[in-house]
Amino acid sequence: MTHDLKEAIKDKARQLGFILTGVTTPEPPPHYATFENWLAQGRHGTMNYLASERSRLRRADPRHILPECKSILVLATPYSPPSPFRSPDGVLREGDGGEVGVRVAAYARGLDYHDVLPARMQELVQFIEAQVGGPIKNRWYTDSGPILERDLAQRAGLGWIGKNTCLIHPRHGSYFLLSEILLDLELEPDPPFVTDHCGTCTRCIQACPTQCILPDRTLDARKCISYLTIELKEDIPLDLREKIGNWAFGCDICQMVCPWNRFASEGDPAFQPNAPLPSPTEELTLTSQAFNQRFKRSPIKRAKRRGYLRNIAVVLGNTGDLQTLPVLQTALNDEEPMIREHAKWAMEQIIKN
Repeated sequence: MTHDLKEAIKDKARQLGFILTGVTTPEPPPHYATFENWLAQGRHGTMNYLASERSRLRRADPRHILPECKSILVLATPYSPPSPFRSPDGVLREGDGGEVGVRVAAYARGLDYHDVLPARMQELVQFIEAQVGGPIKNRWYTDSGPILERDLAQRAGLGWIGKNTCLIHPRHGSYFLLSEILLDLELEPDPPFVTDHCGTCTRCIQACPTQCILPDRTLDARKCISYLTIELKEDIPLDLREKIGNWAFGCDICQMVCPWNRFASEGDPAFQPNAPLPSPTEELTLTSQAFNQRFKRSPIKRAKRRGYLRNIAVVLGNTGDLQTLPVLQTALNDEEPMIREHAKWAMEQIIKN
């Protein structure tokens, strides 16, 4: 019965768009010590919420989240890779990603997964409750709670943690979003994914413009373009601005060069790009109202207007295009000091080059 129930759950998960489903136990994650060491090195940057006592307790033991937890479902939903996502020889080339001017991480081109996946997880829980004939205590997350997602995903058999810190599946690559459902229900755990298929490949390490990928399969977030353009709420360090290139929100470089992503799955329709990217000069003129309207269902809203326009100013500075000077000049009068400062830097970059 337990085996049949697990297979029925996996079938339902596939119907809901979760291309991978695994089951693991609520035991402490195997690489929690790595997380603690990462925090001790200060590599989480300004993400102080990660170092709180509450956060650490829950990441150390999922039963601090749901004491009754007996099983954890780990789910993966694909999103479309940039297209074309890499050159034939596997080396990142200028122009990869199919965008000119502004680049946005592939997962952020469609709807915000925080708005899409919870409803699917809720439907899956309702299905499980219908199968067992009553309510089940549960909690679910999708990159939104104090849980070591990739660690649990590896233990649930969904893939291995690559050198670029992404979870990689041998048939689907790494372009997917992870979700977890903690259940007060005993399910047979799946065998963990124990093999490492990165081998001697170091393409992701070599391609990273800021060299943020560390030897222990962690990142120094303080140098990661995704952190700098999304999580960092302050000025971007001067020595890293040029290295951001034309990434305005997130970064896909370490995935774009990964050989395993030649197997990347077709993305879920909810995360397909919903509009072409406008030019960076248009973006820098966005009012607060226009920003909120355009990005109300997009992950980009996380950066807020001041963070996004800060990033756009850096992108313009890195283009070196004299024709962008008028819009940057206008941005010097923006109400946000951070936007003014980065616009000033961008103008100086363009003029000196």
